[in-house]
Amino acid sequence: MIRVAIIGASGYTGAEAIRIILRHSGAKLTYLTALPEECGAVADVFPQFKGRCGLEIEPLDMEEIGGLADVVLCCLPHKVSMGFVPKLLEVGLKVIDFSADYRLKDASVYETFYQEHTDKANLAIAAYGLPELFREQIVGADLVANPGCFPTGAVLAIAPLLKEGLIRTDSIIVNAVTGSSGAGKNPSEKFHFPNMNENLFAYGIGVHRHMPEMEQVAGEVAGSNVQILFQPHVGSFDRGILSTVYSQPTQDISNERLLKLYNDFYKAEQFVQMRTGAPAVKDIVGTNYCHVFVANVKGRIVAFSAIDNITKGASGQAIQNMNILFGLDEAEGLT
Repeated sequence: MIRVAIIGASGYTGAEAIRIILRHSGAKLTYLTALPEECGAVADVFPQFKGRCGLEIEPLDMEEIGGLADVVLCCLPHKVSMGFVPKLLEVGLKVIDFSADYRLKDASVYETFYQEHTDKANLAIAAYGLPELFREQIVGADLVANPGCFPTGAVLAIAPLLKEGLIRTDSIIVNAVTGSSGAGKNPSEKFHFPNMNENLFAYGIGVHRHMPEMEQVAGEVAGSNVQILFQPHVGSFDRGILSTVYSQPTQDISNERLLKLYNDFYKAEQFVQMRTGAPAVKDIVGTNYCHVFVANVKGRIVAFSAIDNITKGASGQAIQNMNILFGLDEAEGLT
């Protein structure tokens, strides 16, 4: 039985991870931690777990966690995680990190969008945890960088095209809409209910921190540099991301060939499901699935994907990575 600790258990991704692990036949929660002001009985912090989980969320004790867990889900914010991960690795734990601190392989790119990187040694060895594309790197890793939610949806939408060199890599446009949970649990004026209700707005214009991550991952799939223009939006719904990716083909390609390409590429991937029409966020909420559709429209290739930003975009993908690390069925706890 895998012993699982969650650091940052009081947030949305922590709660989702708890929900999944409680139904996981090969893992059990042994340690939950958060900031002192967010501690207490997990059923008091999240009433949905009353009668299902009797653990306390408590302040982090690094010596204690090393004896209670085999793997840590590190649900800490960007720029904070790298202050804890080295110590967790030192006490012999495997770590799946939810922040951006270990996703960008080029430390200078990370420092452009975040701050100075203080753990370059572990940055160099971290596996990027998008199983459908990098499963071999995840097997045997001690540190997994759980991908960002936007890059997960966008790259899965176009990976078959990139792999086969069927689209130009200098003019890809990703337009995506996320639910308000993507902003995290801490309230702000912009995400206050009267501002969000019946509203839709763009943000991070030209500077969103997921753009270099998308370019890095897409470039690894394509085997060449990829330039992506990414524009996110927030809609007045809780969970989910709908991504629309526009690209220019390098050759004539029919819808029939596109469909065969995608079905062949993802035929062994149980969490990527091809649709016969554009996907919708309501169809994937609470699941670890990514729904994909692709079409040739007026000589352009338009690919769509829908994921739950909290599940496949965060906690569900982390559990999928955990299952790989410990040699379990990849879908355990997720279906």
